[in-house]
Amino acid sequence: MTAPQSPAQPAVQAFPQALRASRGRRHLSQLELALRAGTTQRHISFIENGRSAPGRALVARIADSLALPLRERNGLLLAAGYAPVHPQRDLADPALAPALEALDHILTGHLPYPAIIVDRYGELIGANSAFGLMTEGADPALLGPRPNILRLALHPAGMAPRIRNFPQWARHVIEALREEQRRNPDDRLAALHDELAGYVPAPARTAEQPDALLGFTVPMELDSAGRGLLRLMTTVAVFATAADVTIAELKLEAFLPADRATAEALRQDA
Repeated sequence: MTAPQSPAQPAVQAFPQALRASRGRRHLSQLELALRAGTTQRHISFIENGRSAPGRALVARIADSLALPLRERNGLLLAAGYAPVHPQRDLADPALAPALEALDHILTGHLPYPAIIVDRYGELIGANSAFGLMTEGADPALLGPRPNILRLALHPAGMAPRIRNFPQWARHVIEALREEQRRNPDDRLAALHDELAGYVPAPARTAEQPDALLGFTVPMELDSAGRGLLRLMTTVAVFATAADVTIAELKLEAFLPADRATAEALRQDA
């Protein structure tokens, strides 16, 4: 009589494939991963061929060595048959209140310049009052309770008609999304990328104009009512030591003036 299969076995069988995929996306050889994780290339080879089952501690070291996002670390543990380590709480969970309060403080402190908080998929979690000038004239359908900022920026009924350097700036947004999808595959992220890519024209065959760059970043050139042309560069901040999946995937995007005229225009109501 065949012994019943334990629930963990299918998950353990999935681990070799998950490890090969994660390692391959980061262009690491088995030897490089082994050196980082404190084991041998032979052991990594045996694990990826399903000839050896790693212990929980080794799976954790491998995840650290691959610098996996928390969501993918949980997935790797599950694939090896272990319980995930990092919680994923709802934003309304009281445990996350200190982090959200800190982000809100930063949003307020960034005034009179726009700043927003988004999740991994570009959905708006929070914004300061200056962000309203960036959504002028957008279709209300794109400004729901939790709008997707990436869709709002690139959709022809959103900010796109007001972005003078739209083809150039939008391609950088698409490339960043494509790189995120390559490193951390996700069906929802892939669908969003395909949708947004349809809003962006094909790259021009001619070289990009050097005067459209600041030398270190691609600014957004945004027409605004009453303030004229705004040239904005962006910075993105994350919680570097987050232990919760939800908090780890939040991004604070702050817009800064790329020239003096933009700074003066944004300070009009300050």
